[in-house]
Amino acid sequence: MKKTDKINFIIKTLEDFFPEVPVPLDHKDPYTLLIAVLLSAQSTDAGVNKITPILFKKADNPYDMIKLSVDEIREIIRPVGLSPMKSKGIFGLSKILIEKHNGKVPKNIEDLEKLPAVGHKTASVVVSQAFGIPAFPVDTHIHRLMFRWGLSNGKSVKKTEEDAKRLFPKELWNKLHLQIIYYARAFSPARGWNIKNDIITKRIGRKSVLNKLDF
Repeated sequence: MKKTDKINFIIKTLEDFFPEVPVPLDHKDPYTLLIAVLLSAQSTDAGVNKITPILFKKADNPYDMIKLSVDEIREIIRPVGLSPMKSKGIFGLSKILIEKHNGKVPKNIEDLEKLPAVGHKTASVVVSQAFGIPAFPVDTHIHRLMFRWGLSNGKSVKKTEEDAKRLFPKELWNKLHLQIIYYARAFSPARGWNIKNDIITKRIGRKSVLNKLDF
């Protein structure tokens, strides 16, 4: 199968399975999305969605957030893990948003990456899902599937992102990265994976993966 045929098959299959893809993290604006994505590092979306209503009831904007102490924030977010680092990041970025951005979340990846505890993936999610700016955030699910599908070499997340942006139409990036995540969770997980249920990998996957098939 030619690479263009692979891409078209992936796009069509994902659209058939997941025509609607809501952002998995509950939020109401760019700031609450930014905080939710930061909290999701090494945690589950479901776990974050249990914590954010408690946190946002106390502070759903940077002005109210800095009225809390780092210790207060840490105590609220403790269940999602990495609370010492995340609480400092939430407090620190909230202060910077007030001091340098008039309390608003910047709309570009470069400024977002300058905020405490905000990495490239977090920044990419915010610009794509909060502002509709084309980006292709790569999480562990996308990194895994791009390798299984033979579309990237799996050596680094940076390389996976570059390959995804090169192969998929820019106008589809924001929706497609969510569709891949939903597909990965449903049909191509890291553990307990049954390739027979994984329609896309079974059809187009790299040889090293397909050789594991047991028909």
